[in-house]
Amino acid sequence: MNLIYFLLRSSWGMVAIAIVTGFLSGGSSASLIALISTAASGSNGERLTTLAWAFLGLALVALITSVISQVMLIRLSQNAVFQLRMRLSRQILSSGLSHLEQIGNPRILATLTEDVQTVANAVHQLPYLCIDIAIVASCLLYITWLSWFVLVMVIGLAVVAIGSSQWLLVRGEKFLALARDDQDILFKHFRTITEGVKELKLHHKRRQVFLSQNLQSTAAQFSRHSIEGLTFFTSTTSWGRLLFFFAIGFVLFALPHLFTISRQTLSGYILTFTYLMMPMNNLVENLPVISKASIALQKIESLGLSLANQAEQSTVPPESKSSWHELQFVDVTHTYRTDLEDSSFLIGPINLTFYPQQLVFIVGGNGSGKSTLAKLITGLYIPEGGKILFDGELITEENREWYRQHFSVVFSDFYLFEELLGLDNINLDTQAQEYLKLLQIDHKVKVKNGKFSTTNLSQGQRKRLGLLTAYLEDRQIYLFDEWAADQDPVFKEIFYTQLLPKLRDQGKTVLAITHDDRYFHVADRIIKLDYGKVEFDKKN
Repeated sequence: MNLIYFLLRSSWGMVAIAIVTGFLSGGSSASLIALISTAASGSNGERLTTLAWAFLGLALVALITSVISQVMLIRLSQNAVFQLRMRLSRQILSSGLSHLEQIGNPRILATLTEDVQTVANAVHQLPYLCIDIAIVASCLLYITWLSWFVLVMVIGLAVVAIGSSQWLLVRGEKFLALARDDQDILFKHFRTITEGVKELKLHHKRRQVFLSQNLQSTAAQFSRHSIEGLTFFTSTTSWGRLLFFFAIGFVLFALPHLFTISRQTLSGYILTFTYLMMPMNNLVENLPVISKASIALQKIESLGLSLANQAEQSTVPPESKSSWHELQFVDVTHTYRTDLEDSSFLIGPINLTFYPQQLVFIVGGNGSGKSTLAKLITGLYIPEGGKILFDGELITEENREWYRQHFSVVFSDFYLFEELLGLDNINLDTQAQEYLKLLQIDHKVKVKNGKFSTTNLSQGQRKRLGLLTAYLEDRQIYLFDEWAADQDPVFKEIFYTQLLPKLRDQGKTVLAITHDDRYFHVADRIIKLDYGKVEFDKKN
């Protein structure tokens, strides 16, 4: 997918108008060169007046068509980039969670930020490049009108220039593509810096090894590939400029010896070639920008196809159930793949049944599959085998979105939104303030117009805001993944002995992943996992 196809796919009509007006602008500019050449050769007063009016008319046409072309392409390009950002964001949100985890956050972030911005930079240059192309084409037409021989010479130079430059361009693109691959790894290291800064500060040797062996080597490789790629493009620019000077020198010194040529025609050649240098230079200098954008578009398209192949159906789900009777997992299996090649973890077959108004603890050692089971229960992971039945209705691709709307979840690696998005409670602020008091953080956080006054809190307090959001969602099934791990002892006791039982008594089903064995007596039922299998499922 190249830039032109990218823009055409957005709006071919606007592209056509921009190209036509661009060529009119370029043609008018080239005609101005011819007019200047004619006026400079000397004319009588009456003819000079005519030429002056013609000059004014052509200048106005060049100005107006240039503005129209640029405005059209600017609007088109910015709209295309906007659509690209939204399309990628929708594809990410509609793709399966397990597939997103396999792709990895560094690649997704690099595509959303660097690749999209690279395309945006390139399309910003397109209006000016179109004008330059139009000027070059119109000047070549003027040269053709002056002399077929000079046109043949220009075409010969162009063949030499294109042939000699192609090798440089291919090599440059190869190194820029390698640099783009390095960028994915760099994003991974940058993420290590931001998320692991405390651990790196506390361990000098680890920090030095990370900086010297991981970050520095990748950054150096990225820099080397970028330098090599851009050097080839710079060489192309210098080579093209040299060929233009050669063309001017040939016309100025050699052409008059080959056949008789008037000074007016000769000055027309020189003026045209000199005028051509700037747009040609712009075209060549922007080759790295266009090449980077092409590579970025390939990356975006590759990610987009990958996401599209794993896309889930995304339609507005019907209303969720206000009451339910039974949630069954029958021989459910799922393979969790790790970052290591050929390394995976099989959970299942799982055979479980959940009922309304139950408080269930899911326990087990680290790596036993608790969090994977949580994602299977909530519909974030799609079972590879077996089936999920909700009140006897088989959960499939068609109704999975509807099924997910029955859960309110606070994961261990939860994300806290600064606003209570998607909640349309009439008295949202009032209800939120009541829950802030219940969660004992009303002295630190206020809610106004559905927005938290601050989220700059400790992890335990942030989790309380996550719990507040879950309360306001008011769904049938609640799932908490190690929620109490970051709470102080006093509030941990409140959570297990007051908040969870109260939710159950309100008719909710509560599933809590926990290690806190001192509170196991609170649960109605305990499910223990070991190596992805249910070791036991017993009632208290």
